[in-house]
Amino acid sequence: MGNRDGHIELERTVASIIIGRRHRTAFGDIDSLAASIDRDGLLQPITVTPEGVLVCGARRLAAIKQLGWRTVKVWVRAGITDRLGQLLAEQDDNQLHKPLTQTEQAALYRELKALMAEDAAGRQEASRFTAEGQNPRSRGAVESTAPSPSASGDSREQAAQMVTGRNSYNRLEQIGRLQDLASNPAQPEHVRQRAAAELEAIDAGAGAAPASQRINAELSLAELDRLAADESQPVTVRRRAQVEAARVREQAELDAKAAELEALAKEALARAKAASKKRPSQRRTPARPLEGLVLPPRAFVRVWAELDGWWHHYDPDQIATEVSDEDWERFKATVAGTIAFVEHVRTLRTTDPTSTGSSDDGHADSGEGARARPGEAIAV
Repeated sequence: MGNRDGHIELERTVASIIIGRRHRTAFGDIDSLAASIDRDGLLQPITVTPEGVLVCGARRLAAIKQLGWRTVKVWVRAGITDRLGQLLAEQDDNQLHKPLTQTEQAALYRELKALMAEDAAGRQEASRFTAEGQNPRSRGAVESTAPSPSASGDSREQAAQMVTGRNSYNRLEQIGRLQDLASNPAQPEHVRQRAAAELEAIDAGAGAAPASQRINAELSLAELDRLAADESQPVTVRRRAQVEAARVREQAELDAKAAELEALAKEALARAKAASKKRPSQRRTPARPLEGLVLPPRAFVRVWAELDGWWHHYDPDQIATEVSDEDWERFKATVAGTIAFVEHVRTLRTTDPTSTGSSDDGHADSGEGARARPGEAIAV
């Protein structure tokens, strides 16, 4: 047994070392490390707390277990009994050995940030004294020597600095959000799968910002799907949501850039939500029939000349999603009345001897044999 810079060195059984919760999930090449330890011995002992909780050396412990060692030399370090101290020691060990993956960094960052904020709040509370100079709420000095953010400090920046060496925390926050979505059972399956796939890509070297933009697009699509399936919504709203979601997914299949896809999905969702908030159109008083007024045929010809090919000027998807139910019913009634009028006139044109002598296809009749008999079908 020895004492070295505050560490007590002793032998401990491998089975008695408690690993606890670690942020490293990928140990890398343990075989090579085990071969090195088997050949040269353990050059740096594993560090544990007095309770036997592992602080530093998770990869070395895994290699030792692979070699079948029953006991191992460890350094027992006092003063690292709180969780924040253990995290800081774990981070020091990771910086000296195999780097953490980006998702492992994000997990460590998140816990460091929470604990440092809690530690700062505790220090603020401990500094408050009553008028008598007493401090009944003080929790006492913490055992860890970990740096704590000041009252005005940002625990996010400090935690990011400790994990990555930089103050930028945006990437770690984005990865943390993806981790939340991937593990949240309340999210639709396609959102969770997208988040999990993005995390794998990030660990393989992909950027976190585009991943965040793509997951935002996926969340907008999930909301569009929800609107499309909501039976409490009007049919026009549900149809609009279906059309908008299909358009976004079409762009996704065309490999649209992440930022463009995010914007498209956001705009599509905004349009669908706007449609759901529209008030029902006021019921209009139907026009009274013009009793006794009969317009001349030239007016009929002028009206239908103006309507020639009218259907080429409208988008069916837009009409289906934006025209109110009342207006659509009025249109159908007009179409039904028009068809009834066509049938009536067609019958008269095929049976009335005073007809103009032209068939419906625009060709003049060459005689009675060319005129259709009653009941014979003629194309409109």
